[in-house]
Amino acid sequence: MAEITVAVVQMQPKLGDLEANLYRMADTIERICSEEKTDLIVFPELATTGVENGVNFNRMAERVPGHQFNVLATKAADFSTHVVFGLPTKEKVESIFYNAAVVIGPDGDLMGEYRKVHLKGEERLSFRPGYRFPVFDTGFGTIGVLIGWDLAFPEAARSLVLTGAEVLCVPAAYEEPYVEEWRAFCVARAVENGAFVLAANRVGDEPSRRYFGESTIVGPDGSILSSLREPESSATPGYAFATIDVDAVRRYREEMQIIMARQPNAYGSVVKKY
Repeated sequence: MAEITVAVVQMQPKLGDLEANLYRMADTIERICSEEKTDLIVFPELATTGVENGVNFNRMAERVPGHQFNVLATKAADFSTHVVFGLPTKEKVESIFYNAAVVIGPDGDLMGEYRKVHLKGEERLSFRPGYRFPVFDTGFGTIGVLIGWDLAFPEAARSLVLTGAEVLCVPAAYEEPYVEEWRAFCVARAVENGAFVLAANRVGDEPSRRYFGESTIVGPDGSILSSLREPESSATPGYAFATIDVDAVRRYREEMQIIMARQPNAYGSVVKKY
């Protein structure tokens, strides 16, 4: 049995205020782990900064590991938990920025960074797209990360699964009016891959966007294991727990043959540009 407790966090980042957001996130890790021994915590996309920062991302993006990573890595180590959170990062070249997420191990170590591949609309003015889908081996299984709109692309989740991912962590900033898309994608990415989906969506308003939350944890058979979908909780900060058995991924895939029955030779059009 590879049974673990996981949590998705639904928060409203204060736009452009790194320290306030980091303080709130560190406090949330402490509260979650004090309430229940938790093995993996997922925060939203750009949780440390908010979304509509424009050129201000220049001063907030950091090379990893940096200050934002170090603050939350300390808390992860204090409670021996894995943490996934979204932040802006940069390359050695100061003008190259990414909408990224980092994976922190239970010792506070950097397990790796994922850079969002599918940028939407104005994101392209601030960030450069990533081009790889790395996976991260933990003591309980293998995790992959998708950010926000990446969830809309089945190729992204399948790429992670084909390289070993059993748990898909999704830091997100999905906004109104795309509630139905969010619900459909979370379930579809889980069931079509026989994987757990831990989707943490943010809440609150920014100058031109409103975010609806509905953070959710989905099982490999598409069942909703825990969520903040109820009207009284869907658009408010909070967090949701679930205890999951990572071995259920193997059992579901063996039963449904969802990976083994693939026919890659018939899928040539999938990798064509248009």
